[in-house]
Amino acid sequence: MLLDASINNQTYIEDCEVCCNPIQITTQFNNSELSVFQANSIDQ
Repeated sequence: MLLDASINNQTYIEDCEVCCNPIQITTQFNNSELSVFQANSIDQ
């Protein structure tokens, strides 16, 4: 997965590359450095 450091805070949904179930990705960057990364399963 590629993360875009030009966007300070973002949350999006992406399909898992292994099981194809959706996951919610949350990232936060400070001065182009990753400070928060969360990946949460979305119940179907």
